[in-house]
Amino acid sequence: MALGPKIMAELKAAMKAKDTVARDTLRMLKSQLGQAELAKGRDLEEADELAVLTRAVKTRTESAEQYAAGGRDDLAEKERAEIEVIQRFLPKALTEDEARAAITKLAAEQGFSEKKQMGALMKAVKATYPGQIDGRMAAKIAGSILAS
Repeated sequence: MALGPKIMAELKAAMKAKDTVARDTLRMLKSQLGQAELAKGRDLEEADELAVLTRAVKTRTESAEQYAAGGRDDLAEKERAEIEVIQRFLPKALTEDEARAAITKLAAEQGFSEKKQMGALMKAVKATYPGQIDGRMAAKIAGSILAS
């Protein structure tokens, strides 16, 4: 996937357009990817890059919820704007219906039918659909599939 060149191109465009939210978010992403690469001690693979991006979206989503609950709509809106910038680099997320169909199919293919196999199913979902299915939604769907 090599996000570095894509992020740099977007960063240059954001700087020319004087888009401060995109510029700052892309700089932060570049920094987080660099930190992850240093921590791993090697070049990042696509799964590693997706993990960094997914974590960045999750962090901002939680922050936006907390800001909104605290009555700081200005900060919540800033977090949401940053999420939009980050999502440009993530694969298209599946809707809940698409995710349910995908997880049901995956559970049938792998032969998962008991609640105690939830961890294995979640691992398979993350491997098969990296960055496409939200973890909370996947856990909820997997729990309902394995319970029935």
